[in-house]
Amino acid sequence: MADQKFEVQGNFKSGFDYQPFKKEVFAPNEKQATERIYTIIGSKHRLKRNYIKIDGVRLIDGE
Repeated sequence: MADQKFEVQGNFKSGFDYQPFKKEVFAPNEKQATERIYTIIGSKHRLKRNYIKIDGVRLIDGE
């Protein structure tokens, strides 16, 4: 199965506040898209998964 483009929105903890994010990733399905977001943001900002909240995942058409 080919990878599809997903847009993932949510928040991650930054200091005492939560910082919103919107990121596009390529993944075979919605579950894998959320997993990739956890790994990307967790790695970049040194956060555990419980500090990353995903509000929504949507498929981007036409690409």
